[in-house]
Amino acid sequence: MKQTFNLIATAAAGLEAVVGREIKDLGIERQVENGRVRFQGDITTVAQTNLWLRAADRIKIVVGEFPARTFEELFQGVFALDWENYLPLGAKFPVAKAKCVRSKLHNEPSVQAITKKAIVKKLQSYFHRPEGVPLQETGAEFRIEISIHKNQAMVMIDTTGESLFKRGYRTDKGGAPIKENMAAAIIMLSNWYPDKPFIDPTCGSGTFCIEAAMIGMNIAPGFNRDFAFEAWPWVDKELVEAVREEADSKANYDIELDIMGTDIDSRMIEVAKNNALEAGLADVIKLKQMRLQDLKTDKINGVIISNPPYGERLLDDKAVDILYNEMGQTFAPLRTWSKFILTSDENFEQKYGTVADKKRKLYNGTLRVDLYQYFGQRVKRSEM
Repeated sequence: MKQTFNLIATAAAGLEAVVGREIKDLGIERQVENGRVRFQGDITTVAQTNLWLRAADRIKIVVGEFPARTFEELFQGVFALDWENYLPLGAKFPVAKAKCVRSKLHNEPSVQAITKKAIVKKLQSYFHRPEGVPLQETGAEFRIEISIHKNQAMVMIDTTGESLFKRGYRTDKGGAPIKENMAAAIIMLSNWYPDKPFIDPTCGSGTFCIEAAMIGMNIAPGFNRDFAFEAWPWVDKELVEAVREEADSKANYDIELDIMGTDIDSRMIEVAKNNALEAGLADVIKLKQMRLQDLKTDKINGVIISNPPYGERLLDDKAVDILYNEMGQTFAPLRTWSKFILTSDENFEQKYGTVADKKRKLYNGTLRVDLYQYFGQRVKRSEM
């Protein structure tokens, strides 16, 4: 079986650079592209990136790339790949996804079917199985995906399984939650460090607070879940366990963090508490029911991150206008605090009352949103 792989980490639009920086911090050379980051490595690299990447969606092995302008070219291109170095006899290998963009081949079900047919023929030839006799797919699953962009095909195997945003700590998510990996990315895009106070005044199910605590304590986000590649028979289970043990040894469970989440909805505070408990962080995060306009603090140099309910999420337009205005008035006295607010409302700054220092375009699922960034006036305690 393969020893080294061409790999990609997929990412939501706008978060590629964050994922690229994470991979670089793992000591891995990488190339940032639209929607993904390319890198190379062995099965240890696959384990490390699945365990540690906070902002990525999935880690995929790139089996091969080739031109595919016709179905025959697609078939021959897939057939030519070294599937015997990935798929053992008996493996399940569904072609689970096909995506065609700006290409002559655009019928995605047909692309899936031909890709599957080519892999079957290659394995029948390699394992000396007669044509017409189906391969028995009773073993571990290797989920195959194919993307054709501008007539160039890329064939991949997903190593992750359920998306990396599924950390495993959400007992309930409430209405319209932010994904865990986007929350982590926004925290990493902010100027928050573990020695600063952190507040989410519209915390909902507690995702920002939990992700901040995991970052602050250097807890690998994938530590409490399994990945698809771990079931593959040629993967060294002891090696993967060693990567997990190393990740656990790097966590700093003794660091003191000042993280608080508040929400006007008492039911959501209970959800957030249950999620924090599931994450093992119930004693790290302070969670309480409170109106946003009651937020006051004498602490300095803190960071506020908020994903408030906006037009497409939960509140009507009038309620949203009132909320944004209250945010502006409530946050104004907190001169030394930086504020990072995520919303799809293009008139947010007008309603909030202040023009942002910086604005970053992101996507919450398919919804275009902006991260409005207001940087605090940095002061020393002796100046207060």
